[in-house]
Amino acid sequence: MLDIVCQCFTMSNMRTAKTVSITLPPDLLVKAQELAMREHRTMSELFREALRRYMSADTQLESLLTRTRAKGKALGVKTEDDVERLSDEYRRDKRR
Repeated sequence: MLDIVCQCFTMSNMRTAKTVSITLPPDLLVKAQELAMREHRTMSELFREALRRYMSADTQLESLLTRTRAKGKALGVKTEDDVERLSDEYRRDKRR
């Protein structure tokens, strides 16, 4: 494992940088460094963007689950058998 240091930003009245140390396996570090070089980014920029995307994906997943649960409830889905039945009906209708 190798330790690297990246800059993370926090929002307050003023933008200030805090140094955070993270540990990565050597192969992951090399891949991150190669990606940063290809994209002409610093390691700090790369990790900030990765964290933003990770947090955004979590929010998007929750939104998707909320919508699909509501749709399932509206369709009367209560069991996995209901999901299978609806999938089969959809495929059958699509073939026609």
